[in-house]
Amino acid sequence: MKPSDQEKTREIVFSAMPVRQAEAALALLDGMRGMHVEPGRHPNSIVVHYDVCDYTLEKLESALLAQGFHLDNALLQKLRRALVYFCERNQRDNLSVPPSQQKSAKPFVEAFQHHPHGDQDDTPEEWRTYK
Repeated sequence: MKPSDQEKTREIVFSAMPVRQAEAALALLDGMRGMHVEPGRHPNSIVVHYDVCDYTLEKLESALLAQGFHLDNALLQKLRRALVYFCERNQRDNLSVPPSQQKSAKPFVEAFQHHPHGDQDDTPEEWRTYK
């Protein structure tokens, strides 16, 4: 069975100090409905599995920060987080629009082709071909 694009698996990496943050976060998030949490590959990380309609990494990490946890702030982690936040935000926005309300570009393309506009090439026909 192929997993849905809405089902996310994300790693949350904590800073090395204070110690045992990953264990505390695992215990805190483990009871949440619709989410599966497991230890990460590194001692200071956890892996969360969730549906993007229910949770986002940005909200999960914000909640952890509010509880006093410290995330790893290495440049690579900051870039990864920013990219995930952006993608999940856009995916949630796209999922909230029913497909019947999405507009097709075809009528606009056809109207643009029949409407005179400034993208006309005024080059004489004999100059367009090299002989």
